[in-house]
Amino acid sequence: MDALMARFSQQTEHDLRAAGWEPGRRVDTTAWRNQLEATGEVHMHAAAEGFLGEFGGLKVKISGPGVSSAREPFEFNPGDLHGEEGRFAGWGARLGKSLFPIGELDGGRFFLGISELGEILLVETWVATFGIGDAALENLILGVKPDELA
Repeated sequence: MDALMARFSQQTEHDLRAAGWEPGRRVDTTAWRNQLEATGEVHMHAAAEGFLGEFGGLKVKISGPGVSSAREPFEFNPGDLHGEEGRFAGWGARLGKSLFPIGELDGGRFFLGISELGEILLVETWVATFGIGDAALENLILGVKPDELA
């Protein structure tokens, strides 16, 4: 495939494939939707459903220096964030975004969420953005420091 037509950089595609991703991968998101929507605090919007349908369940085991921060392992298992729905609802309200939990960064030190526009965010006692869509995955995997929002 022509390098200009590639969806991801070689490094990102390698790390995603090592975690079990492949083009066309699909997983059922129903259990995550039911578990996290049960509180009424978060809603699995189309961006979350699409993202988790492709990347849900992946555990990306990376480490070492990155572009502007360390490459930290992460896992896209929103069920691990059950009990944190209020944090996502609160930050979403503050930022004017609908945030849905998608996983954890650095062994649970930070949480990851996705907005209705496909923006991937680090969520803790502060919030930062990795960007939107595939570019956000690139930044997450290559160790690009997210931009702090609040």
